[in-house]
Amino acid sequence: MKLNKNDVTAQIKKLSPAYRAVLIYGRDEGLVRERADKIARQIVEDLRDAFQVANIEPDRLKAEPFLMADEAAAISMMGGRRVIRVDGAGENVTAAAKSFLADPIGDGLVIITAGGIRATSPLVKLFNKAKNAAAIACYEDNVGDLQTLILEVMGKYNLRVDPDAASFLKNNLGGDRMVSRGELEKLALYMGTDKTTVSLEDARACVGDSGSLTLDMIATATTGGDLKLLDKTLFKAFNRGESPIPILRNLARRLQKLHLVRGSMDQGISAEKAVTAVVYSPYSPEKKSLMGQLGKWSTSKLGNALEIVMEAEADCKVTGLPTEAICARACLRIANAARV
Repeated sequence: MKLNKNDVTAQIKKLSPAYRAVLIYGRDEGLVRERADKIARQIVEDLRDAFQVANIEPDRLKAEPFLMADEAAAISMMGGRRVIRVDGAGENVTAAAKSFLADPIGDGLVIITAGGIRATSPLVKLFNKAKNAAAIACYEDNVGDLQTLILEVMGKYNLRVDPDAASFLKNNLGGDRMVSRGELEKLALYMGTDKTTVSLEDARACVGDSGSLTLDMIATATTGGDLKLLDKTLFKAFNRGESPIPILRNLARRLQKLHLVRGSMDQGISAEKAVTAVVYSPYSPEKKSLMGQLGKWSTSKLGNALEIVMEAEADCKVTGLPTEAICARACLRIANAARV
């Protein structure tokens, strides 16, 4: 069954007994893993317990499709329900899943994670149509998702978040849920036991050296026409598993700031005042960076650059082409425009 956002939230908290299998898929592999673990822990407390949790390699299921049903029907030596995990799956598990869902035996819960498949794949369609299975899509965190995550993690440590700090975190956390959660946990530890409110300075001190720094460096290198730095930082981001979507969205924010500044300057406002209006602080390093790049851009050129970013994000979602290549090409086109 295909779940909407509200259904997903409810099932993550308490999975319906009607579902014998769950497919969790999407580009945010950190969120895929997090949701899979949360659902599994509804059944089994220790996910490392070999008696309660069976891990099956996807390629093995392609050769032995009956194995999924066998593991789901097996009785645990310790009693209680078992969890059958199939992580990193693709279409190689579709036949096994179809056979199991047609006649599920036993009471084991099958959890399949598939970060690399699309919503139009046969495996997703199978789970969407099945009444005894659920399909959960995982997309990159938007601002609302990040706000919820920030409040969740900080609330666990009884910490409040200053509005400026919350805004900074939402703009600088990456697109992978596990990475974002790790950064917030690190921030909570940094706060210690003496402080009760996270300030903007605290957020910058902790998160500024993480994935957000790389994203900001990519955006700065792109709008500055620094091809060498762009190549280096893109390679670092992709090698670390960063999704192209957050990279493009962070670049869009940078271009929007430059566009606002150039627009203000076109109306007679000084560059100093125009830049100060779009940065956190007049002493921010970002101010110097923006000031140094204004000469490379006109309002019309920035408008064209924003169109390139929007087209690239759309292409990442619908064309099926390698998203890293789409993202890199868009950044390169904009960087070359900055050099003209």
